[in-house]
Amino acid sequence: MLKQSILLTILLVMVAVCVSLAHWPALSAKASSFDDQQYLHENKLVQNPGWSSAWRFLSEVLKPSTVAGYYQPLAMISLMLDYAIGGRPDNLLPFHITSLTLHVLNTSLIIVFLYMLFGSIWPAVIAGLLFGLHPMTVEPIPWVSERKTLLASFFALWCMIIYLRYAHGGSRRLLLVCAAMYLLALTSKPTTVPLPLMLLLLDFWPLSRFGRAAIVEKVPLFVIMVIFGILTVISQGRTAEIMMPIEYTPLRIPPILCHNIVFYLYKILWPCNLTSHYPVPAPFNISNPTILAAVIGTCILLPVLVVSLRWTRALLTGWLFFFVAILPTMGIIGFTNILTSDKYAYLPSVGLLMFLAWFFKRITAYVTTSFVRRCIVAVIILILTGSEFIATRRYLYHWQDSERLNRHMLSLAPNIPGARVELANAILKKGKYAEAVELYKTEIEHSTKPINAHLNLGLAYFLQGRYDQAIEQYRNVIKIREDFGRVHFHLANALRRKRQTAEAIEHFKKALLHRPDDVEAYNNLALLLTKQGQIDEAVSYYRKSLEIKPDSVGVLNNLANALARDGRFDEAVKYWKKALSIDPDFAETYYNLGNAFSLMMRNEAAAQFLQKAVTLKPSDAAAHHRLGLVLTELKQFREAFRHYRKAIQLKPNYTQAYYNLGTAYLTAGDYRSALKQYTILKTLDEDLANQLLNMINE
Repeated sequence: MLKQSILLTILLVMVAVCVSLAHWPALSAKASSFDDQQYLHENKLVQNPGWSSAWRFLSEVLKPSTVAGYYQPLAMISLMLDYAIGGRPDNLLPFHITSLTLHVLNTSLIIVFLYMLFGSIWPAVIAGLLFGLHPMTVEPIPWVSERKTLLASFFALWCMIIYLRYAHGGSRRLLLVCAAMYLLALTSKPTTVPLPLMLLLLDFWPLSRFGRAAIVEKVPLFVIMVIFGILTVISQGRTAEIMMPIEYTPLRIPPILCHNIVFYLYKILWPCNLTSHYPVPAPFNISNPTILAAVIGTCILLPVLVVSLRWTRALLTGWLFFFVAILPTMGIIGFTNILTSDKYAYLPSVGLLMFLAWFFKRITAYVTTSFVRRCIVAVIILILTGSEFIATRRYLYHWQDSERLNRHMLSLAPNIPGARVELANAILKKGKYAEAVELYKTEIEHSTKPINAHLNLGLAYFLQGRYDQAIEQYRNVIKIREDFGRVHFHLANALRRKRQTAEAIEHFKKALLHRPDDVEAYNNLALLLTKQGQIDEAVSYYRKSLEIKPDSVGVLNNLANALARDGRFDEAVKYWKKALSIDPDFAETYYNLGNAFSLMMRNEAAAQFLQKAVTLKPSDAAAHHRLGLVLTELKQFREAFRHYRKAIQLKPNYTQAYYNLGTAYLTAGDYRSALKQYTILKTLDEDLANQLLNMINE
């Protein structure tokens, strides 16, 4: 027994190394895919790690506020923790390390699970290795928002392993641990809802303990299953789209099941042309050769499975395990615009691995009697694992860049919903505005729900300074979906650039109505209110922003500026100093403090802060100019002249700097130099020049 444990441990380490090497390119992947925007790029809770964010994820059960869809708090907390250790939209490495680690752990857990089922090490290791290297397991690793698949599988596998320990004579307390693991899996991704049914299938085969007692002991798990099933439907329906079976025609469901059964078996056996979104066959009926082939294939498969019961329960049970596990994503309840996806088969494939491990065990006796047979089997396994290794590496090549990934998807299926928008988003970031605009327009022409295309087309126009066209696109989105917070935010920004302040304020408030955690919306709204002189209201919005992100240096500075504008200098100084405690090298804060102390006639303190500002940011003409003013008040004329000249050097048409430099020369008694400044200034601003000339004449 000890020798077997040592051998199993060594083999687990070897498998982990092989799987890690196969998926290693995932660590350098920079592609963003569908849903990453809401899971990472624009998720304010993920980007503000802490107990309050974690509590929001856990407590928002029926209507999650930051991710449209079902309740998945553990997956979101997992992403938040990766963000806390340095993960960012432009640094995906921490996310990928965690995901690859989870995949390696899941592979190891599958091997342990299969070993506990059949008591044979090599069949379990071979089946587990084939899973870990399989190209269909690629998708959840570089795709950030698919952390939920890996995490849910991790807890589900633990649930099954603990259940096996219980079934092999363990304490009934282990059932409580099973329930806990089941809850963790459900709160990672609720597609693990059928797990109690999968445990019953294990009772049927290979445990051979199926009966009334086996059903009764799982009643608590079935209660949890029903509760989470209802919660999932409600949360999905409230925050995203959902289509219940009663909304289909009765004849649509059988073709869906037939298509998906054959599709997944085919892709598992022959994993070529893999993509994140597979097109839905059209027309979706037996007049389509693809659907007809799927129906025929299913009609052949099912009788074969039933007949196989004459010899073994392995084939039927393994397939039923796969089918039950994948059933929530089979499209009977529609919660997405896709019908099939590689990630859906991640955990369900354990059912097929069960049959595979059983089969390997059955042929072990036959193989071990002959050296030649062992060599043949070893060569076959090497060919299979080697082929998977190469195919996995090739697929990961497409995940190295968002543009590359989306061009790959479109090459396989040009009409995948949303893929053109994702490609356009990727090339827009590279400054390819014209191509991006054309892709957005094409998507609008072909899509029945072009919300994202209109929105991102508006962003493309905004980045080009074409604000009127951007506003038109944003208004198109509002016509389709008025409660879309993001579009109100972007519309407000465009209106702000057009100086349509009143309407911009209105849309910032609408944005916050639907996105109450949007720090940037609070900040931008408060900036507009400050300019309008509505200081108290502006301050209240700045404070709300800081409640969400208390370490935002920009918001702290803007709040202090608003307070200073209202004459509340002491309070403003408190916030500026708090900003400096967070970022002691932020030049703007030193400038603001220096400016405030100058207005308070505390020129020595003002000079110190302004000197620090120009040291940190020597290219800031305004800071040099303000420092010149302060030094003039302190009668330090030589230094004042130097900073005025620096301001003028940085900004040659800086009329106020010319004027104040001339004034400083007058104060120092250097009339000739003052007259020289007047001469230059007259070419820029004759009124200011006349004021300076009058002072000289006086």
